Amino acid sequence: MQASLEQLSQIIVFAGLETPEKISLQPHTQVQLYRKGEIILHEGDVLPAKLYAVVSGAIQVTKTAMTGKETILRALAAGEIFAAPALLGNGISPATVTAESDCEILTVERDALLKAIGQNPEIALRMLMVFNSRIQQLHETVHGLVSERAIVRLARLIRYFAAESGTESTSQGECLKVKLSYYRMARSSGITYEECVRLIKSLKLVVAYSRGGTITILDADKLDAMASGDID
Repeated sequence: MQASLEQLSQIIVFAGLETPEKISLQPHTQVQLYRKGEIILHEGDVLPAKLYAVVSGAIQVTKTAMTGKETILRALAAGEIFAAPALLGNGISPATVTAESDCEILTVERDALLKAIGQNPEIALRMLMVFNSRIQQLHETVHGLVSERAIVRLARLIRYFAAESGTESTSQGECLKVKLSYYRMARSSGITYEECVRLIKSLKLVVAYSRGGTITILDADKLDAMASGDID
């Protein structure tokens, strides 16, 4: 199914395009629906030369080590682009991409994208800003795994999702809009499931965990201090 003008407008890198520019891209786009839990890309897949983006729903990007341990690299929501190697690298998927919820995935053929960039270089600038941000995030993650205590990495993870996905005010505190299960937090911060459960329980005065992965920040100042490594 070809993308609509509205769907193209929802993608971050195309947000500033004029209607004629989006119309010229349309014939070179495709939108495909994936159900929750369905794999969109397997690690090691040969990727067609296209731009990949999330139109609706959310996806999860994971990497499996030689030992079989799976690590969640990131979760992406509507508007985000992914699978950079399809355009800028060796064309091999470096990770597995799974639909975290029912979602629509948009692809744009590389040649059409390059033509659009030639007409509007801001597209390339937006793409570079996205990829640069992710490289910085990856650097911080690797640095944290090497040098930071598990409690600090966990606090940073919660603070990151609070800023990235937003929160809602409740009588207890600020409730994260995104669900963070023990499994997801463990795999995202490089710790075991059991250690994650233990650490979350130790933070009962700072954050509250409810069944289903609902996280409520009870004391934002203490969480920020923990994420900075200032206190235990």
